[in-house]
Amino acid sequence: MSRVGKMPITVPQGVDVSVNAEQISVKGAQGTLIRKGNPLVTVKIDAGKVSFTAANDSTEADAMSGTMRALVANMVSGVAKGFERKLNLVGVGFRAQAQGAKLNLQVGFSHPVVKEMPAGIKVECPTQTEIIIKGADRQAVGQIAAEVRAIRPPEPYKGKGIRYADERVVLKETKKK
Repeated sequence: MSRVGKMPITVPQGVDVSVNAEQISVKGAQGTLIRKGNPLVTVKIDAGKVSFTAANDSTEADAMSGTMRALVANMVSGVAKGFERKLNLVGVGFRAQAQGAKLNLQVGFSHPVVKEMPAGIKVECPTQTEIIIKGADRQAVGQIAAEVRAIRPPEPYKGKGIRYADERVVLKETKKK
């Protein structure tokens, strides 16, 4: 059996997990997340713990039990604490500004780039060169951060562009005469 799938998820105080025939719903302080269930995985809730077992002996069911456990664990921690991703702008004149559900970027193009945030995602700019993307859904936060970074990824010669806060850009040496 999957090693990840064997471990039960401890549900923290203030988080409510409910399981229907087709979906798993997690409700907490940061919001509500719903994920479609898988027929290969059996989900049980007892005494504040959620456990996952494979419905049959197939390898696919075993793998899906670990996958579903990891996805639901991310949902539980997302509605309890939330997730965030930090981005930095590197370059002269590169600026970011959060305006409600919009992110205005000036990253060296002839026009400003406006990125709309979907429901459940918040964006903050503590300084002009920092962007913080927050939300309860881990996948959505990571996807939006990747889309913002893709607007102007770091280039390899000077390192200018939008990068993750923990990202290291290895600079290339320029061509010699």
